[in-house]
Amino acid sequence: MTAFSLEPAQLAWCAELRTLAAERLHPLADKGEPGHVNRALVAELGSLGLLGRLFTSGALDLCLMRESLAYACTEAETALALQGLGAHPVHAHGTEAQRARWLPRVTAGTAIAAFALSEPGAGSDAAALELRAEAEADASRTGRSSGAAQAGRSTDPAQAGRSSDAPVLAAAPDGPARWRLTGEKCWISNAPEADFYTVFARTTPGAGARGVTAFLVPADRPGLTGRGLDMLSPHPIGALDFDAVPVTADDVLGEADRGFRVAMGTLNLFRPSVGAFAVGMAQAALDATLAHTAGRDAFGGKLRDLQAVSHQVAEMALRTEAARLMVYAAASAYDAHDPDVPRRSAMAKLLATETAQYVVDMAVQLHGARALQRGHLLEHLYREVRAPRIYEGASEVQRGIIAKELYARQEAR
Repeated sequence: MTAFSLEPAQLAWCAELRTLAAERLHPLADKGEPGHVNRALVAELGSLGLLGRLFTSGALDLCLMRESLAYACTEAETALALQGLGAHPVHAHGTEAQRARWLPRVTAGTAIAAFALSEPGAGSDAAALELRAEAEADASRTGRSSGAAQAGRSTDPAQAGRSSDAPVLAAAPDGPARWRLTGEKCWISNAPEADFYTVFARTTPGAGARGVTAFLVPADRPGLTGRGLDMLSPHPIGALDFDAVPVTADDVLGEADRGFRVAMGTLNLFRPSVGAFAVGMAQAALDATLAHTAGRDAFGGKLRDLQAVSHQVAEMALRTEAARLMVYAAASAYDAHDPDVPRRSAMAKLLATETAQYVVDMAVQLHGARALQRGHLLEHLYREVRAPRIYEGASEVQRGIIAKELYARQEAR
Protein backbone atom coordinates (compact mmCIF):
# COMPACT_ATOMS: atom_id res chain seq x y z
CA MET A 1 0.00 0.00 0.00
CA THR A 2 1.17 3.53 -0.71
CA ALA A 3 0.18 6.74 1.03
CA PHE A 4 -2.02 7.55 -1.96
CA SER A 5 -4.42 4.61 -1.98
CA LEU A 6 -6.37 2.61 0.55
CA GLU A 7 -6.91 -1.13 0.56
CA PRO A 8 -10.45 -2.56 0.18
CA ALA A 9 -10.53 -3.53 3.87
CA GLN A 10 -9.70 0.04 4.89
CA LEU A 11 -12.37 1.48 2.60
CA ALA A 12 -14.93 -0.97 4.02
CA TRP A 13 -13.95 -0.02 7.56
CA CYS A 14 -14.40 3.68 6.78
CA ALA A 15 -17.86 2.98 5.38
CA GLU A 16 -18.73 1.00 8.52
CA LEU A 17 -17.55 3.86 10.73
CA ARG A 18 -19.69 6.38 8.84
CA THR A 19 -22.72 4.13 9.34
CA LEU A 20 -22.00 3.66 13.06
CA ALA A 21 -21.54 7.39 13.47
CA ALA A 22 -24.84 8.15 11.77
CA GLU A 23 -26.92 5.43 13.41
CA ARG A 24 -25.48 4.99 16.91
CA LEU A 25 -23.37 8.01 17.76
CA HIS A 26 -25.28 10.91 16.23
CA PRO A 27 -28.45 10.24 18.29
CA LEU A 28 -26.38 10.32 21.49
CA ALA A 29 -24.64 13.50 20.36
CA ASP A 30 -28.02 15.16 19.85
CA LYS A 31 -28.91 14.42 23.48
CA GLY A 32 -25.76 16.00 24.85
CA GLU A 33 -25.70 19.34 26.64
CA PRO A 34 -23.52 21.90 24.82
CA GLY A 35 -20.48 22.88 26.82
CA HIS A 36 -20.40 19.68 28.85
CA VAL A 37 -18.79 16.27 28.43
CA ASN A 38 -21.23 13.85 26.82
CA ARG A 39 -20.31 10.81 28.91
CA ALA A 40 -22.92 8.61 27.23
CA LEU A 41 -21.34 9.34 23.86
CA VAL A 42 -17.85 8.62 25.19
CA ALA A 43 -19.06 5.36 26.74
CA GLU A 44 -20.55 4.30 23.40
CA LEU A 45 -17.25 5.02 21.67
CA GLY A 46 -15.71 2.70 24.24
CA SER A 47 -18.26 -0.06 23.76
CA LEU A 48 -17.71 0.07 19.99
CA GLY A 49 -14.00 -0.52 20.58
CA LEU A 50 -12.97 2.76 18.98
CA LEU A 51 -11.26 4.23 22.04
CA GLY A 52 -9.13 1.13 22.39
CA ARG A 53 -7.88 1.58 18.84
CA LEU A 54 -6.35 4.90 19.87
CA PHE A 55 -3.56 2.92 21.53
CA THR A 56 -3.24 -0.05 19.20
CA SER A 57 -3.43 1.57 15.76
CA GLY A 58 -1.03 3.70 13.78
CA ALA A 59 -1.39 7.29 12.65
CA LEU A 60 -3.10 6.36 9.39
CA ASP A 61 -5.79 4.36 11.18
CA LEU A 62 -6.30 7.29 13.53
CA CYS A 63 -6.81 9.57 10.52
CA LEU A 64 -9.28 7.17 8.93
CA MET A 65 -11.26 7.02 12.17
CA ARG A 66 -11.37 10.76 12.60
CA GLU A 67 -12.24 11.48 8.98
CA SER A 68 -15.03 8.88 8.91
CA LEU A 69 -16.58 9.94 12.21
CA ALA A 70 -16.35 13.63 11.31
CA TYR A 71 -18.28 13.01 8.11
CA ALA A 72 -21.38 11.89 10.02
CA CYS A 73 -20.96 13.13 13.62
CA THR A 74 -18.41 15.78 14.51
CA GLU A 75 -19.22 15.50 18.21
CA ALA A 76 -18.25 11.82 18.24
CA GLU A 77 -15.06 12.59 16.34
CA THR A 78 -14.08 15.28 18.82
CA ALA A 79 -14.88 13.13 21.85
CA LEU A 80 -12.65 10.37 20.48
CA ALA A 81 -9.84 12.76 19.58
CA LEU A 82 -9.81 14.44 23.00
CA GLN A 83 -9.55 11.07 24.73
CA GLY A 84 -6.57 10.27 22.55
CA LEU A 85 -4.89 13.64 22.99
CA GLY A 86 -5.19 13.59 26.77
CA ALA A 87 -4.27 9.93 27.26
CA HIS A 88 -1.62 9.37 24.58
CA PRO A 89 1.16 10.80 26.79
CA VAL A 90 0.17 8.25 29.45
CA HIS A 91 0.23 5.44 26.88
CA ALA A 92 3.57 6.54 25.39
CA HIS A 93 5.43 7.82 28.46
CA GLY A 94 3.56 6.63 31.54
CA THR A 95 4.77 4.15 34.13
CA GLU A 96 3.17 0.72 34.41
CA ALA A 97 1.15 1.95 37.38
CA GLN A 98 -0.08 5.04 35.52
CA ARG A 99 -1.08 3.04 32.48
CA ALA A 100 -2.76 0.32 34.54
CA ARG A 101 -4.83 2.83 36.45
CA TRP A 102 -6.03 5.09 33.64
CA LEU A 103 -5.83 3.48 30.22
CA PRO A 104 -8.41 0.71 30.80
CA ARG A 105 -10.89 3.36 31.96
CA VAL A 106 -10.11 5.62 29.00
CA THR A 107 -10.55 2.66 26.65
CA ALA A 108 -13.89 1.78 28.24
CA GLY A 109 -15.07 5.39 28.05
CA THR A 110 -15.49 5.72 31.82
CA ALA A 111 -12.66 8.21 32.44
CA ILE A 112 -12.34 11.53 30.64
CA ALA A 113 -8.87 12.74 29.68
CA ALA A 114 -7.56 16.22 28.88
CA PHE A 115 -4.35 17.72 27.50
CA ALA A 116 -3.39 20.84 29.46
CA LEU A 117 -0.69 22.77 27.63
CA SER A 118 -2.04 26.24 26.74
CA GLU A 119 -2.03 29.17 29.16
CA PRO A 120 -3.39 32.73 29.00
CA GLY A 121 0.04 33.95 27.89
CA ALA A 122 1.35 30.80 26.22
CA GLY A 123 -0.84 29.55 23.43
CA SER A 124 0.98 29.42 20.12
CA ASP A 125 4.30 29.94 21.96
CA ALA A 126 3.92 26.85 24.13
CA ALA A 127 7.55 26.97 25.28
CA ALA A 128 6.73 30.22 27.11
CA LEU A 129 4.44 28.49 29.60
CA GLU A 130 4.61 29.79 33.17
CA LEU A 131 2.77 27.21 35.29
CA ARG A 132 5.36 26.66 38.02
CA ALA A 133 6.37 23.29 39.39
CA GLU A 134 8.25 24.30 42.50
CA ALA A 135 10.33 21.75 44.36
CA GLU A 136 8.71 21.08 47.72
CA ALA A 137 11.44 22.84 49.67
CA ASP A 138 11.02 25.95 47.49
CA ALA A 139 7.25 25.83 47.74
CA SER A 140 7.41 25.74 51.52
CA ARG A 141 9.32 29.03 51.49
CA THR A 142 6.32 30.70 49.79
CA GLY A 143 4.25 30.04 52.90
CA ARG A 144 2.11 27.38 51.26
CA SER A 145 1.43 24.12 53.02
CA SER A 146 -0.42 20.88 52.48
CA GLY A 147 -3.21 22.18 54.67
CA ALA A 148 -3.52 25.34 52.58
CA ALA A 149 -3.74 23.23 49.46
CA GLN A 150 -6.45 21.08 51.04
CA ALA A 151 -8.43 24.24 51.76
CA GLY A 152 -8.30 25.03 48.06
CA ARG A 153 -10.00 21.78 47.03
CA SER A 154 -12.40 22.20 44.11
CA THR A 155 -16.04 22.71 44.91
CA ASP A 156 -17.05 22.35 41.26
CA PRO A 157 -20.03 19.96 41.00
CA ALA A 158 -18.23 18.19 38.17
CA GLN A 159 -15.58 17.10 40.68
CA ALA A 160 -18.03 15.86 43.28
CA GLY A 161 -18.01 12.20 44.22
CA ARG A 162 -14.48 11.50 43.10
CA SER A 163 -12.25 9.75 45.60
CA SER A 164 -9.21 11.61 46.88
CA ASP A 165 -5.99 10.89 45.07
CA ALA A 166 -3.65 13.21 46.96
CA PRO A 167 -0.16 11.73 47.11
CA VAL A 168 1.73 10.97 50.27
CA LEU A 169 4.63 13.35 49.98
CA ALA A 170 7.93 11.84 51.01
CA ALA A 171 11.49 13.02 50.68
CA ALA A 172 13.64 11.48 47.98
CA PRO A 173 17.30 10.82 48.71
CA ASP A 174 18.49 11.63 45.20
CA GLY A 175 16.94 15.07 44.83
CA PRO A 176 13.56 16.80 44.67
CA ALA A 177 10.81 14.28 43.97
CA ARG A 178 7.96 16.47 45.16
CA TRP A 179 6.60 19.62 43.57
CA ARG A 180 3.76 22.09 43.97
CA LEU A 181 2.04 23.31 40.80
CA THR A 182 1.06 26.97 40.89
CA GLY A 183 -0.46 28.96 38.04
CA GLU A 184 -3.16 28.66 35.38
CA LYS A 185 -4.03 26.74 32.26
CA CYS A 186 -6.54 28.08 29.75
CA TRP A 187 -8.46 26.96 26.63
CA ILE A 188 -8.30 23.34 27.82
CA SER A 189 -10.76 21.01 26.08
CA ASN A 190 -12.77 18.83 28.51
CA ALA A 191 -11.86 21.13 31.42
CA PRO A 192 -13.10 21.38 34.09
CA GLU A 193 -14.95 18.05 33.73
CA ALA A 194 -12.07 15.68 32.93
CA ASP A 195 -11.07 12.95 35.38
CA PHE A 196 -7.36 13.53 34.82
CA TYR A 197 -5.10 15.98 33.02
CA THR A 198 -1.77 15.70 31.24
CA VAL A 199 -0.26 18.92 32.58
CA PHE A 200 2.90 20.65 31.37
CA ALA A 201 4.68 22.77 33.97
CA ARG A 202 7.97 24.63 34.26
CA THR A 203 10.42 22.83 36.53
CA THR A 204 13.48 24.88 35.52
CA PRO A 205 12.92 28.66 35.25
CA GLY A 206 14.45 30.42 32.27
CA ALA A 207 15.21 27.22 30.37
CA GLY A 208 12.57 27.59 27.67
CA ALA A 209 11.42 24.29 26.20
CA ARG A 210 14.20 22.44 28.03
CA GLY A 211 12.80 23.15 31.49
CA VAL A 212 9.28 21.72 31.15
CA THR A 213 7.99 18.55 32.80
CA ALA A 214 4.82 16.60 32.00
CA PHE A 215 2.70 15.44 34.93
CA LEU A 216 -0.35 13.21 35.17
CA VAL A 217 -2.69 15.09 37.52
CA PRO A 218 -5.99 13.52 38.65
CA ALA A 219 -8.83 16.02 38.84
CA ASP A 220 -9.38 15.57 42.56
CA ARG A 221 -5.92 16.74 43.62
CA PRO A 222 -6.17 19.34 46.40
CA GLY A 223 -5.71 22.86 45.13
CA LEU A 224 -6.91 22.11 41.59
CA THR A 225 -10.03 23.99 40.57
CA GLY A 226 -11.56 24.80 37.22
CA ARG A 227 -14.18 26.85 35.49
CA GLY A 228 -15.89 26.57 32.14
CA LEU A 229 -15.45 29.19 29.45
CA ASP A 230 -18.33 30.33 27.26
CA MET A 231 -16.93 29.27 23.90
CA LEU A 232 -18.24 28.52 20.42
CA SER A 233 -17.87 24.80 21.01
CA PRO A 234 -20.15 21.80 21.66
CA HIS A 235 -17.68 20.29 24.14
CA PRO A 236 -16.40 21.89 27.34
CA ILE A 237 -13.44 24.24 27.17
CA GLY A 238 -12.22 25.67 30.42
CA ALA A 239 -9.52 27.16 32.57
CA LEU A 240 -7.69 25.40 35.39
CA ASP A 241 -6.27 27.07 38.50
CA PHE A 242 -3.41 25.38 40.35
CA ASP A 243 -2.99 26.53 43.96
CA ALA A 244 0.09 24.61 45.17
CA VAL A 245 -1.24 21.34 43.75
CA PRO A 246 0.97 18.48 45.04
CA VAL A 247 2.67 16.14 42.58
CA THR A 248 5.47 13.65 43.03
CA ALA A 249 7.92 11.70 40.91
CA ASP A 250 5.20 9.08 40.54
CA ASP A 251 3.15 11.61 38.56
CA VAL A 252 5.87 12.48 36.04
CA LEU A 253 5.29 11.38 32.44
CA GLY A 254 8.63 10.64 30.85
CA GLU A 255 11.55 12.51 32.41
CA ALA A 256 11.77 15.69 34.42
CA ASP A 257 12.66 18.71 32.27
CA ARG A 258 11.90 16.69 29.13
CA GLY A 259 8.16 17.29 29.02
CA PHE A 260 8.25 19.40 25.89
CA ARG A 261 9.27 16.29 23.98
CA VAL A 262 6.17 14.59 25.34
CA ALA A 263 4.02 17.49 24.13
CA MET A 264 5.58 17.73 20.67
CA GLY A 265 5.55 13.97 20.16
CA THR A 266 1.84 13.92 20.94
CA LEU A 267 1.13 16.85 18.63
CA ASN A 268 3.16 15.35 15.78
CA LEU A 269 0.87 12.30 15.95
CA PHE A 270 -2.38 14.22 16.28
CA ARG A 271 -1.76 17.10 13.87
CA PRO A 272 -2.32 15.00 10.72
CA SER A 273 -5.47 13.61 12.28
CA VAL A 274 -6.74 17.14 12.95
CA GLY A 275 -6.37 17.45 9.19
CA ALA A 276 -8.39 14.24 8.82
CA PHE A 277 -11.15 15.75 10.96
CA ALA A 278 -11.14 18.75 8.65
CA VAL A 279 -11.24 16.54 5.54
CA GLY A 280 -14.26 14.71 6.91
CA MET A 281 -16.11 17.99 7.38
CA ALA A 282 -15.08 19.21 3.95
CA GLN A 283 -16.33 16.00 2.32
CA ALA A 284 -19.67 16.28 4.13
CA ALA A 285 -20.04 19.87 2.92
CA LEU A 286 -19.04 18.89 -0.63
CA ASP A 287 -21.54 16.01 -0.78
CA ALA A 288 -24.31 18.24 0.54
CA THR A 289 -23.43 20.81 -2.14
CA LEU A 290 -23.46 18.23 -4.94
CA ALA A 291 -26.94 17.10 -3.90
CA HIS A 292 -28.23 20.65 -3.53
CA THR A 293 -26.88 22.01 -6.81
CA ALA A 294 -28.05 18.94 -8.73
CA GLY A 295 -31.61 19.29 -7.46
CA ARG A 296 -32.11 23.03 -7.11
CA ASP A 297 -34.02 24.76 -9.91
CA ALA A 298 -32.66 28.17 -10.89
CA PHE A 299 -32.65 30.35 -14.01
CA GLY A 300 -34.46 27.81 -16.15
CA GLY A 301 -32.30 24.82 -15.21
CA LYS A 302 -30.43 23.31 -12.33
CA LEU A 303 -27.82 25.17 -10.30
CA ARG A 304 -25.16 22.76 -11.51
CA ASP A 305 -25.79 23.92 -15.08
CA LEU A 306 -24.35 27.34 -14.24
CA GLN A 307 -20.66 27.32 -15.05
CA ALA A 308 -19.87 29.59 -12.10
CA VAL A 309 -21.43 27.01 -9.79
CA SER A 310 -19.97 23.87 -11.37
CA HIS A 311 -16.48 25.35 -11.39
CA GLN A 312 -16.75 26.21 -7.71
CA VAL A 313 -17.86 22.65 -6.94
CA ALA A 314 -14.91 21.32 -8.91
CA GLU A 315 -12.56 23.55 -6.93
CA MET A 316 -14.07 22.32 -3.66
CA ALA A 317 -13.53 18.71 -4.72
CA LEU A 318 -9.98 19.38 -5.92
CA ARG A 319 -8.90 20.99 -2.67
CA THR A 320 -10.59 18.34 -0.52
CA GLU A 321 -8.85 15.50 -2.33
CA ALA A 322 -5.47 17.26 -2.21
CA ALA A 323 -5.85 17.76 1.54
CA ARG A 324 -6.87 14.14 2.03
CA LEU A 325 -3.81 12.86 0.19
CA MET A 326 -1.46 15.07 2.19
CA VAL A 327 -3.05 13.89 5.45
CA TYR A 328 -2.62 10.24 4.45
CA ALA A 329 0.97 10.89 3.37
CA ALA A 330 1.83 12.57 6.68
CA ALA A 331 0.24 9.77 8.67
CA SER A 332 2.07 7.13 6.66
CA ALA A 333 5.34 8.99 7.24
CA TYR A 334 4.67 8.92 10.99
CA ASP A 335 3.97 5.20 10.90
CA ALA A 336 7.20 4.64 8.95
CA HIS A 337 9.22 6.68 11.52
CA ASP A 338 10.20 9.16 8.85
CA PRO A 339 12.50 11.87 10.28
CA ASP A 340 10.55 14.43 8.28
CA VAL A 341 7.41 13.97 10.41
CA PRO A 342 7.28 17.51 11.94
CA ARG A 343 7.23 19.17 8.50
CA ARG A 344 4.76 16.70 7.02
CA SER A 345 2.45 16.90 10.04
CA ALA A 346 2.47 20.69 9.93
CA MET A 347 1.77 20.72 6.19
CA ALA A 348 -1.11 18.26 6.55
CA LYS A 349 -2.80 20.17 9.34
CA LEU A 350 -2.29 23.52 7.63
CA LEU A 351 -3.58 22.51 4.22
CA ALA A 352 -6.51 20.45 5.48
CA THR A 353 -7.85 22.95 8.00
CA GLU A 354 -7.55 25.89 5.63
CA THR A 355 -9.16 23.79 2.88
CA ALA A 356 -12.08 22.79 5.08
CA GLN A 357 -12.71 26.43 5.95
CA TYR A 358 -12.84 27.28 2.25
CA VAL A 359 -15.04 24.32 1.29
CA VAL A 360 -17.57 24.82 4.07
CA ASP A 361 -17.77 28.55 3.41
CA MET A 362 -18.33 27.94 -0.31
CA ALA A 363 -20.95 25.32 0.46
CA VAL A 364 -22.83 27.87 2.55
CA GLN A 365 -22.58 30.37 -0.30
CA LEU A 366 -23.99 27.93 -2.85
CA HIS A 367 -26.82 26.86 -0.55
CA GLY A 368 -27.83 30.41 0.30
CA ALA A 369 -29.73 31.50 3.39
CA ARG A 370 -31.08 28.02 4.16
CA ALA A 371 -27.55 26.94 5.15
CA LEU A 372 -27.53 29.39 8.04
CA GLN A 373 -30.71 28.10 9.63
CA ARG A 374 -30.20 26.53 13.04
CA GLY A 375 -30.03 22.77 12.68
CA HIS A 376 -28.86 22.73 9.07
CA LEU A 377 -25.81 20.56 8.45
CA LEU A 378 -23.85 23.49 7.03
CA GLU A 379 -24.77 25.78 9.90
CA HIS A 380 -23.29 23.14 12.20
CA LEU A 381 -20.17 22.67 10.08
CA TYR A 382 -19.71 26.43 9.73
CA ARG A 383 -19.37 26.67 13.53
CA GLU A 384 -17.24 23.54 13.85
CA VAL A 385 -14.74 24.24 11.08
CA ARG A 386 -13.23 27.42 12.52
CA ALA A 387 -11.48 26.14 15.63
CA PRO A 388 -9.12 23.57 14.01
CA ARG A 389 -7.21 26.42 12.35
CA ILE A 390 -6.23 27.56 15.86
CA TYR A 391 -5.85 24.60 18.21
CA GLU A 392 -2.86 22.24 18.30
CA GLY A 393 -0.87 24.99 16.62
CA ALA A 394 -2.47 27.81 14.66
CA SER A 395 -1.99 28.01 10.90
CA GLU A 396 0.71 30.64 11.39
CA VAL A 397 2.58 28.30 13.74
CA GLN A 398 2.42 25.51 11.16
CA ARG A 399 3.94 27.81 8.54
CA GLY A 400 6.72 28.61 10.98
CA ILE A 401 7.41 24.91 11.59
CA ILE A 402 7.47 24.20 7.87
CA ALA A 403 9.91 27.03 7.17
CA LYS A 404 12.16 26.05 10.08
CA GLU A 405 12.32 22.44 8.90
CA LEU A 406 13.03 23.48 5.31
CA TYR A 407 15.91 25.75 6.29
CA ALA A 408 17.32 23.12 8.64
CA ARG A 409 17.40 20.62 5.79
CA GLN A 410 19.01 23.17 3.48
CA GLU A 411 21.74 23.94 6.03
CA ALA A 412 22.42 20.23 6.59
CA ARG A 413 23.29 19.65 2.92
